[in-house]
Amino acid sequence: MKTRLATALSVLLHPLLLPTYLVALLCYAFPGGLELPTGLAFRGELVLRVWGLTFALPGLLVGLLQLRGHITSVELYERRQRPLPLLIAALAFGAATLHLSTLPHAGALAHVLLVMTLSALLTLIITLAWKISAHGMGMGGAIGLFAVLGLSQRLPPAQAALWLLGTLLLSGAVAWARLRLKAHSPAQVLAGLALGTGVVGLLTLYEWPTVAYTP
Repeated sequence: MKTRLATALSVLLHPLLLPTYLVALLCYAFPGGLELPTGLAFRGELVLRVWGLTFALPGLLVGLLQLRGHITSVELYERRQRPLPLLIAALAFGAATLHLSTLPHAGALAHVLLVMTLSALLTLIITLAWKISAHGMGMGGAIGLFAVLGLSQRLPPAQAALWLLGTLLLSGAVAWARLRLKAHSPAQVLAGLALGTGVVGLLTLYEWPTVAYTP
């Protein structure tokens, strides 16, 4: 039962799905914090495009790598098999960043994708020598993002605290899942969480100065 739960958490909170989740939350839960348009059609189209570029496309390519025998599993348990899929993910994130940067009113979301692209590239570089947790990097990035939304006062303090707390709990659950599945060591998971939080948090805070929140 615990192994099934760990597997479900690893799949549902896969690093390739996190950009879609975060963009959907930014678009639908609190668009005012990033001055996004309120039109439902526009927001839905943004989420769909991000899903296609950051999940569907790289997921398909990684699946093809497995079919061709270049990797033994899409779970990428072997460190030596991880660099090419990670490069595909980073390029896909970069393509989404460029695409969103060309759309009106999507500059803030493009910056979110940019820092996630840099985080993916950092994961790739480290993986050449050490199997850092990509799940940890992804969840750490989400922690950093919600921390900045609170620190820059783009969300009401109580709302920002709740989202941050929820993200911390989910990150703890994902860390437990990766350890339960023996996919990583505790050091690899903690390093991923710490680096993801730092990279996304610091770069986003630099880009988004503090604003005065108005309900």
